Amino acid sequence: MSSHYDDVYARSIDDPIGFWAEAAEEIHWYKKWKKILDDSNKPFYRWFAGAEVNTCYNAVDRHVANGHGDRIALIYDSPVTQTIQSFTFSELGISVAKCAGALALLGVSKGDRVIIYMPMIPEAVIAMLATARLGAIHSVVFGGFASHELAVRIDDARPKVVLTASCGIEPGRLVAYKPLVDTAIGMAKHKPEKCVVYQRSIQRSEMKPGVDLDWDEILVSATPHDCVPVAATDPLYILYTSGTTGQPKGIVRDNGGYLVALHWTMGRIYDVKPGEVYWAASDIGWVVGHSYIVYAPLIYGCTTVLFEGKPVGTPDAGVYWRVISQHHVVCLFTAPTAFRAIKREDPQGGLIRKYDLSKFRTLFLAGERLDPDTLGWAEDLLTRSRYGQTSNTKVPVIDHWWQTETGWPISANCVGLGKLPVKPGSATKPVPGWQIDVVNDTGGPAKPKEIGNLVCKLPLPPGALSTLWNADSRYQESYLSEFPGYYKTGDAGFVDEDGYLFVMTRTDDVINVAGHRLSTGALEEVLASHPDVAECAVVGVADSLKGQVPLGFLVLKAGVDPEREGEIVQQTVTMVRERIGPVAAFKTAIIVKRLPKTRSGKILRGTMQRIAERQDYKLPATIDDPAALQEIHDALDRLRAS
Repeated sequence: MSSHYDDVYARSIDDPIGFWAEAAEEIHWYKKWKKILDDSNKPFYRWFAGAEVNTCYNAVDRHVANGHGDRIALIYDSPVTQTIQSFTFSELGISVAKCAGALALLGVSKGDRVIIYMPMIPEAVIAMLATARLGAIHSVVFGGFASHELAVRIDDARPKVVLTASCGIEPGRLVAYKPLVDTAIGMAKHKPEKCVVYQRSIQRSEMKPGVDLDWDEILVSATPHDCVPVAATDPLYILYTSGTTGQPKGIVRDNGGYLVALHWTMGRIYDVKPGEVYWAASDIGWVVGHSYIVYAPLIYGCTTVLFEGKPVGTPDAGVYWRVISQHHVVCLFTAPTAFRAIKREDPQGGLIRKYDLSKFRTLFLAGERLDPDTLGWAEDLLTRSRYGQTSNTKVPVIDHWWQTETGWPISANCVGLGKLPVKPGSATKPVPGWQIDVVNDTGGPAKPKEIGNLVCKLPLPPGALSTLWNADSRYQESYLSEFPGYYKTGDAGFVDEDGYLFVMTRTDDVINVAGHRLSTGALEEVLASHPDVAECAVVGVADSLKGQVPLGFLVLKAGVDPEREGEIVQQTVTMVRERIGPVAAFKTAIIVKRLPKTRSGKILRGTMQRIAERQDYKLPATIDDPAALQEIHDALDRLRAS
């Protein structure tokens, strides 16, 4: 298939009104728009102004009305509970309508907020869709977040109701959610009227009379509720992301633009068809979970997989291959860190050979920069094992780049438009609708291949954030003021001679070594290419002579002889000197058992830097394994002692 990306992209930039009007015809509207793009209140652009729509109707009811009610909408696969459960669109619709009816009985109506603090279970998806069905606004908080963080979000969103579960299940342990919710409500100034609890059989929680309600009990007496039309510009959800001031930023996503953008992406970027099985291995607490576990696949009429497990340890590093094989997944979207974990535990890829991946077509990765070594490892593994044996047909491994704020990819290899050649280390080219420039710190254009600030020209396409919840001025200050006319992504990178975009690092992670700007991504790319390195991270540490110097952290693959650690460190130092040059001043690397990460898989480089510089730091609310930070402390103490 030849690519027609260039023609589609050019039209999206030259005629955005016509481009998105055409895309919007694929969505069900109660009332059509008066204006495709309302730019009367810049920089607060609004798409499909005057239109009325309901996101839940488009995700569920529309498919039933079109005769696809018997198609599988949702597969719940939970290796931690050894449960697999499927829902057709009709079955999902009945559950969602009853949940919406129950929420309505609790007083939830259009514009009200509902906080959802739940694990990866079908009831969480039902809760999101039911809230949207009523025209209310959901705010999903990652299950297991600390009580303080939940309390901050309760005070900001001021929800009428909190929906939760008795517990979450992690490998080897249970996380009791209800006590965390109780503590959070006790800390919060705003008091939600009710707390609805889904009691899991593995652990039930105590209930507070008059405040707590049992999920199953209220659904039994509920009457199914119809979808409520809302303005296309009304908020669908608030999703909180960390802010530099410590106060989370509530990203606001509207209904109409989000519907249009997500529907467009499923066929054009991910190259899937209605009725096929699509799997985003993430969590509903993150933007990937909102966009590509819940909304986009269902809006498009695909089967979506809700996975309650981990890439390793539930039970082993072959679980992804089992899920793909068992459910006939055609496209997987996950984070590079998941594949680094699989590579660390099963470097030779022996576990994949147990499974038939003949239906599997494409692997998409995003969330952290995809280093070329991990890309090559994944390509080789999938080529060798697509059919349970050696295959000459490659499964494309696609790096793409986007953010919580954007809601869908900014840059990608749009496979549905005809795959472009893959360049390792690049997220390929801007997705239609996104105009990306590279500018220096003064706002001028960066030189070719010079690392600069990645910015997106306004107006942003449909589906991007419209503002911050109750914080319009903060929205402008955080994203729009530094480079007028642009949205500041906070990422740094460059564009090559072919127009390919290389996202190298967050701007905060650019290291200034004796006046030379170096990206941590470029350094990590070299370290990751060592055959014994499973994953790595580089941070810049203050230096009295050079300003900053890079410090590397290495996690080795399973089975590497500990006696070779010193040799491996020296080899990586030599590799950086040879490939980047003495200017990098890379002289030190430390071997650790694991890297501290958020629960979405992002490496906590900023925290690691503060530890290395002996600065105070706040334990991140999203940290997956606090013990990993102690290991960084211990490793640095050993380094200083030597």
